[in-house]
Amino acid sequence: MLFLPETPRYLIKKGDNARAARSLGRLRRLSPDHPSITAELEEIRANHEYELSLGSSSYLDCFRGSMVKRQLTGMGIQALQQLTGINFIFYYGTQYFKNSGIENPFTIQVITSVINVVSTLPGLYAVDKFGRRPLLLWGAIGMCVGQLIVAVIGTTTTGQDSRGNVIVYNETAQKASIAFIAIYIFFFASTWGPLAWVVTGEIFPLKTRARSLSISTASNVSFLYLVPCFLALLIFKKSQWLLNFVIAFVTPYLVDYGPHYANLQSKVFFIWFGACFLCIAFVYFFIYETKGLSLEEVDEMYSECPSARKSPSWVPTMGFRERQRATMGAAGDTNEKTATVVHSDSSVA
Repeated sequence: MLFLPETPRYLIKKGDNARAARSLGRLRRLSPDHPSITAELEEIRANHEYELSLGSSSYLDCFRGSMVKRQLTGMGIQALQQLTGINFIFYYGTQYFKNSGIENPFTIQVITSVINVVSTLPGLYAVDKFGRRPLLLWGAIGMCVGQLIVAVIGTTTTGQDSRGNVIVYNETAQKASIAFIAIYIFFFASTWGPLAWVVTGEIFPLKTRARSLSISTASNVSFLYLVPCFLALLIFKKSQWLLNFVIAFVTPYLVDYGPHYANLQSKVFFIWFGACFLCIAFVYFFIYETKGLSLEEVDEMYSECPSARKSPSWVPTMGFRERQRATMGAAGDTNEKTATVVHSDSSVA
């Protein structure tokens, strides 16, 4: 973080135009006085002035008018990211592997963690090459298939004795199950893991950005906890971690054996499979393609493109500077016509 420049939009908001030019030039690898840097800063400044003209914002503004679609998209992608089951693997993977009769469960957990880290790298490369929608869609499909196969293998090749101890009928199948867990982690770490944060960082306008992102981050849990999420957001301002704790607390009751436990064991992967299937539909219907677009162009796309499915083919037509000029021109024409009418009436009089 010490080497990262401050965001140009923040500096424009603070009125520090010189630092904004240097910051944007560093990010674009161009001179601060380069024409393209000047043009982009003018677009950012015009956007900022336009949003200032709309007045200040509150949390309620995040759910008004055209913001509803964007806010629910941000909340939905963060909530579904948690429902894919990734925290089950990393919080309880060692115990799950042990319960499944797998030898050296801790070693398997270390391997899955390494896969998680390494798999992030292709995602960083692919996000701007292929776009957000394709990666999220194919990532959801890959996770969905992986979770389903793990659930089927675990359900059909293991059993339990009267004390709840797991009996493994097919060790080869259990090894295959580990392989598909690794495949699931690859799809998550290269798509939904990082891209949920990319999408929420791109879809909100400057006016409500801080509040919209705080609500979306607080929704980094299950839809079942959205109500306490908002309460925690207002009270603790740390609701992501509070509700992350809730999920961590509930999960053992789903998988463990004993009184008042669901004892799902491998069947819990059917729940994650269902959530991943929802992820496919969510991406198809709600995720707009923001690849290669500035934040100002994303605003324009949401106002002009009614369907997320059509967003990949959408092309920017007019920026905020052009809109301002058009508005000022229209206002000038109106004033001129009004003056002409008044002059004509005066002449008649």
